[in-house]
Amino acid sequence: MQFRASVRNLSATILLSISAPLWAQAAAGAPVNAPVPQTPTIQTPPAPSSPAMVPGTNPPATAPQPTNPVSADQPKATTAPAAPVAPKVVKKKGPTDSLKPGQYVWDKQSAYEGPMKIVAVLDIQRIYIFQNDKLIGFSTISAGKKGKETPTGYFNILQKNIDHKSNLYSNAPMPYMQRLTWDGIALHGGHIPGYPASHGCIRLPHEFAKLLFGVTQMNQEVVVLKDTATPAKRPEPKPEPVIDPVTPVPAPVQPVITPAPVPPTPIKT
Repeated sequence: MQFRASVRNLSATILLSISAPLWAQAAAGAPVNAPVPQTPTIQTPPAPSSPAMVPGTNPPATAPQPTNPVSADQPKATTAPAAPVAPKVVKKKGPTDSLKPGQYVWDKQSAYEGPMKIVAVLDIQRIYIFQNDKLIGFSTISAGKKGKETPTGYFNILQKNIDHKSNLYSNAPMPYMQRLTWDGIALHGGHIPGYPASHGCIRLPHEFAKLLFGVTQMNQEVVVLKDTATPAKRPEPKPEPVIDPVTPVPAPVQPVITPAPVPPTPIKT
């Protein structure tokens, strides 16, 4: 159950949203299915009737009339609807699973055949293993710390060694080492504290490193991403060296030497 839930969470992380929210459609001017506000109407008060005049009295004072009375032909005033307010988006940090440092998930297969993909994501400190586009395992990792960041991009497994010792850092053990570069970057078993702590390598839990070591092949591609929203740049293929055509040099022709004829020796009788 935990594995299936983690798979769903992983899919939710890498898939983009395909439907915009209602407020985004309204901000873009697209029609939305919102109720149309009722237009208020302005009522025109009836004109007051003139009081009867009594002889010998002054006419009553009348209230001043508006200079621009509202007529029936004048368009009715409307109130513009309030602009929609975008909801505050809270970015969720951290991984999408519930693994604790040093934990992993591995779905054992009857046979490990078919194309394999290995993807490490640095911002959430996770590595994912796919085979035939099926997720078969994922794990917590500990990548390069600040100042020794793990490089991102596309790599290939250049060397495998079960019991490797570091030749850069005091013979530090690097069990189940799978080298990615010749300057010290590799996958290997190690301590997983829950944050980046290595000198650039990608540390794996020991048992997970052993499982992964047993199913990979030399030249296996490994992709290291900064995060799931930033694609890694695939290196440009190196151009093949241009070799000038070599014109074969003909072998020297040996001159044919014809021996001079030997005159016959006279026979004495």
